[in-house]
Amino acid sequence: MSLAICPGSFDPITLGHLNIIRRTSRIFDRVVVLAMANASKSRPMFSISERVEMIRRVTACYGNVEVSTFDGLLAEYAKQYDDAVIVKGLRASTDFENEFQMAQINKMINPALETMFLTSSEKYTFLSSSMVRELAGYGADLSEFVPREIIDEVLARAQGGKCNG
Repeated sequence: MSLAICPGSFDPITLGHLNIIRRTSRIFDRVVVLAMANASKSRPMFSISERVEMIRRVTACYGNVEVSTFDGLLAEYAKQYDDAVIVKGLRASTDFENEFQMAQINKMINPALETMFLTSSEKYTFLSSSMVRELAGYGADLSEFVPREIIDEVLARAQGGKCNG
């Protein structure tokens, strides 16, 4: 059985993330969407548990997708699975440089671990969670950026709702 791990901070999950998850679910028998803390982001919009709950809601229609979380190195997490493949979405050449570097580091830590890159769908090449957070802070229409199931939560949090992160 083939297994993919789609890691990210997903703060919040975007339609671009969901596109990569959907496409990955068509390629692999099983997909683990792994919500992780991002050390370079000091103040998350949502706690890990909130992100996991949102991801579960928006991926519920995919029978082979599960959601988990891990507070450590991705390469270490992947060791619990035989032949796991990391799947990362790429939006631009800068993404490739960063993700290629991470793939090499992961391979050094876990030599059995492979990384596969999926290019972002054209309409999501500009989309990022940080852009969504900024737009939400201004009360912008998020319908083209995040799954409809979580729009109200993202807007409420951006406009002063308490974060438990």
